[in-house]
Amino acid sequence: MRIKRALLVSLLSTCPILVLSGAACAAVPENLSGSLRIDGSSTVYPITEAVVEEFGAAHRNVRATVGISGTGGGFKRLCANELDISNASRPIKASESDQCRENKVGYIELPVAYDALTVVVHPKNTWASSITVAELKKIWEPGAQGKIMRWNQVRSTWPDAPLRLFGPGVDSGTYDYFTEAIVGTQHASRGDFTSSEDDNVLVQGVAGDVNSMGFFGMAYFEENSDKLKAIPVDDENASNGAGPQMATLENVMKGVYQPLARPLFIYVNTSAVERPEVKQFVSFYLNQAPTLTGPVGYIPLPANAYSLATSRFEKRTLGSIFASQSQVGVTIEQLLSKEQAL
Repeated sequence: MRIKRALLVSLLSTCPILVLSGAACAAVPENLSGSLRIDGSSTVYPITEAVVEEFGAAHRNVRATVGISGTGGGFKRLCANELDISNASRPIKASESDQCRENKVGYIELPVAYDALTVVVHPKNTWASSITVAELKKIWEPGAQGKIMRWNQVRSTWPDAPLRLFGPGVDSGTYDYFTEAIVGTQHASRGDFTSSEDDNVLVQGVAGDVNSMGFFGMAYFEENSDKLKAIPVDDENASNGAGPQMATLENVMKGVYQPLARPLFIYVNTSAVERPEVKQFVSFYLNQAPTLTGPVGYIPLPANAYSLATSRFEKRTLGSIFASQSQVGVTIEQLLSKEQAL
């Protein structure tokens, strides 16, 4: 998934690193070289890939490898000191943080965008015009395994047809977030569904079966909207009474696409952060994220949130702002502002 280089080529030619405040170009080392090891979330991958592409246009002697082992897989490698940066579609868990601590690996948690998990069906699905959070729970909760197998078991007006499910693998942060938001318990779901850490596999699965349903990050739907149909989600318990809502930038920013809107992150290994290529890349990432997230299908954070994240990086603030917080429905700006005030 790539963006057109023309988006930034004129800016990069005059200012390799943009500053959110509008200040002059930050100084960068001439002939910057080195390497970057990045892995983790397939959801965050398109943003990081776009940043790597644009950073590489300005610094051709820096080589970056970007993997998609899933958020959990990325954290395993980060805490084993095998990565410079880990992409994550959820905050780090306490058990993962403990593993980093045991291995004497520090990390800086940096939010980079918002995502809206998107529930998708085959384009020829004519019956599922929307779905409620309760119905999603009925489909995905552990007790549904081997029992909720047909569409009319979810809603009686839907057809008596097989229900085939596709979803992220258990190492995926998307899986963790979805299960907590919908089922109520992280990492708890039925096991009889087709899973993959690669969202492109899920796209192909849903696109190939008229009776299918799946979920993944909004960017993968946006890129494949000709093959899939997104369905609005109705949080029937929401106090705003908004009714069924589509996963869109506007709905996330208005706060009506709940509970499937979430922040996305990168985690920077503190043992790597003083290497010039890592330091400059992370600064570049935070400065370019407001421009690059939209073209690859995600939602930029408010400008103040990027400023606070930049301050967090510059101060080398360790640990997670979610250490004692649930990630469902959390406002990044409030958490960062609270931390800044301490």
